Amino acid sequence: MKVLKFGGTSVGSVESIKNVKKIVEACDEPVIVVVSALGGITDKLIETARLAGTGNSEYLTHFKEIIHRHHNVIDGIVPEKRKQEVLQIVNELLDELGNIFRGVSLIKDLSAKTQNTIVSYGERISSVIVSRVINDAVHYDSREFIKTEVQFNKNIVDFDLTNELVRKTFKELPKVSLVPGFISSDKKNNDVTNLGRGGSDYTAAILAAALGASRLEIWTDVDGFMTADPRVISNTYVIEHLSFIEAMELCNFGAKVIYPPTIYPVYHKNIPIVIKNTFNPEAQGTLITQDSASGEGKAIKGISSINDTCLITVTGLGMVGVIGINYRIFKALAKSGVSVFLVSQASSENNTSFAVKNADADLAVKVLTEEFAQEIEMGEISEISAEKDLATVAIVGENMKHTPGIAGKLFNTLGRNGINVIACAQGASETNISFVIELNSLRKALNVIHDSFFLSNVQVLNLFITGIGLVGKDLLEQIRKQQPNLLKDKSLRLNIVGLANSKKCLFRREGISLDHYEEELKASPLSASPAAIRDGIIQMNIFNSVFVDCTASNEIAGIYKDLLNHNVSVVAANKIAASSAYDNYAELKRIARKRDVKFLFETNVGAGLPIINTINNLINSGDKILKIEAVVSGTLNFIFNVLSEDIPLSKAIRLAQESGYSEPDPRLDLNGQDVVRKLVILAREAGYRVEQSDVVKKLFIPEEYFQGSLDDFWKQIPKLDEEFEERRKKLVSENKRYRFVATLDGGKVEVGLQEVDSKHPFYQLEGSNNVILITTDRYKEYPMVIKGYGAGAMVTAAGVFADIISIANIR
Repeated sequence: MKVLKFGGTSVGSVESIKNVKKIVEACDEPVIVVVSALGGITDKLIETARLAGTGNSEYLTHFKEIIHRHHNVIDGIVPEKRKQEVLQIVNELLDELGNIFRGVSLIKDLSAKTQNTIVSYGERISSVIVSRVINDAVHYDSREFIKTEVQFNKNIVDFDLTNELVRKTFKELPKVSLVPGFISSDKKNNDVTNLGRGGSDYTAAILAAALGASRLEIWTDVDGFMTADPRVISNTYVIEHLSFIEAMELCNFGAKVIYPPTIYPVYHKNIPIVIKNTFNPEAQGTLITQDSASGEGKAIKGISSINDTCLITVTGLGMVGVIGINYRIFKALAKSGVSVFLVSQASSENNTSFAVKNADADLAVKVLTEEFAQEIEMGEISEISAEKDLATVAIVGENMKHTPGIAGKLFNTLGRNGINVIACAQGASETNISFVIELNSLRKALNVIHDSFFLSNVQVLNLFITGIGLVGKDLLEQIRKQQPNLLKDKSLRLNIVGLANSKKCLFRREGISLDHYEEELKASPLSASPAAIRDGIIQMNIFNSVFVDCTASNEIAGIYKDLLNHNVSVVAANKIAASSAYDNYAELKRIARKRDVKFLFETNVGAGLPIINTINNLINSGDKILKIEAVVSGTLNFIFNVLSEDIPLSKAIRLAQESGYSEPDPRLDLNGQDVVRKLVILAREAGYRVEQSDVVKKLFIPEEYFQGSLDDFWKQIPKLDEEFEERRKKLVSENKRYRFVATLDGGKVEVGLQEVDSKHPFYQLEGSNNVILITTDRYKEYPMVIKGYGAGAMVTAAGVFADIISIANIR
């Protein structure tokens, strides 16, 4: 028995279904056929559901297209004797679907549960159609035996229950079993669920593993795994044989032939996978088994190291041009039985360094001091020095002689990661480059060389992300979606090697899958603390490391210095470090420059708006910032935008809290502290030495309202409503509005409520948007204006993502 899976394009048209029929009926053993929805229907279902959820009647047009598409396929492929049966079943399903869409449109609410149900109709209908086309096919409902459970808001397969139900369902196999892919059901309440992206592949793999299939065939629209993306490289060819591990790596790096989780179930049962083309079934395809497959040769074949190294140096101007100095050095050492395994000499001949074992160091110094006693006494040669506790690393490979730039790549990689090369040697044969480093850098050096030369030819950024709240989750999702494009278009791979929340941390050198990271993080045995996070990152010793702080933690901000000192770049959504004591801020910036790493915090002000980067570009190009005026509190802007005759100040504050624009305790926004921090950051980036204590605060709520409990605040705040209503009416009569403005003017910093008229750029600021006016020597008469979304998890995450990408320096 074998399992065949046909993707959406394989059942997307009458001609493609004819191919499926031919392929299946040619099998001479029982088969289980897994089919996806008609090609493109799933996206159409999702879009229709979205329109219905917003009450947009356009959903009806989309739904009619869905009906028409299915009816066309039925008319074109289903035999006449079965057409009425198929139409009855399909029309009943489409009626159900239409009722769901109407319900969603009426209540204007599309829950995840409802969307799962809607999307399931694609596979349910396509499987009915195909099952009536293939002779002797028996239709099954995968919701009855693929069971899931919710873990961290995701539907995860319960394999124990699923395997039991699969074996029971298929105890006696018909010639052809037809199963819809992708869909499943919750094991507790039988609600419709799904297996996510690539779920039909996953369905097929689950069935194959549970039933011990002879092989799993994935029928798609390409001939197999290619050596490279044929859309980019014209002379690619099909890889005939891959190991499971190689196939997994290709999938994870962007090859979309099959979905990575598909491999897991069959890998453990050693069931071969064959990738075939539905539209070119004669092509050999790609076979995937446990056998290893040879890959393309690398320039470097191996790395070796000696952690027992002492570097001895003989130096002096009396050595220059003197014949026989090196003869005397190595003759004396040889007579004393001291073995030398690396030699490095300056071209000026004024020094020779060589490496010996630490145990031989004292003897080597003794015999050389005796050999050159006269020269030392005359000052022609300095005292012989020995530097112990070093390590020697050698990269070896004959292909290096055919690959230009190996040495450059090697030393660039080491330098960017803070590893100092003390001495180096390379033979003319170019098969070995050896170098000496500090012993405590050995592990890191081995890691960075291995990662740089063996893992991939693309640029890699290794990310440690702390804080998996709203911003952190959005960031991880954006990275997950964009990874294939960055790899394909920019040759950049973002490798998530560390994750941490307030409770747990997780480190994995080879990368953490973003499909199941929440479950993995929860299951991690490592407790999270700033020290644990810092030490885990430093001990991992990965090159091109970037620490991403999506918290608001003072303690997490406190580890930046140690990380920067270990050549780890820092990207911070956290405002604390950049707004802390000026000396600390300046020290972090200095370390970053010295270590040639980045300390970036664009999202500290204006979320994803390019404010700090713009200021830096202005200054670096010779401009001078004269004045900054900014509305950078989405909370306060929201409050003053909703103030009206019907919404007094107290209600506006309550609305901001209920809408999620303010902190749970809105006093944290109303006291202006967040705006003060942002202004301090802007001022510093503009070139001014400013502390938070320098900022003059002109608050619109008296200080006593910030005393006591939150309940006390809510009881007291209505007392200000009448006064604010009078002020609001006066503003309206004058065609003005309130804005809480942060101002830098000639080094003076102030935050407070200002009245702006209709001609002011701040007047039309809507919702929780931010706006910044920058006056410079160049932009004096007409200040530069930066305006847009200044709050929200999605745009903040996008700003953090942009900072990460800037570290890669891609275009």
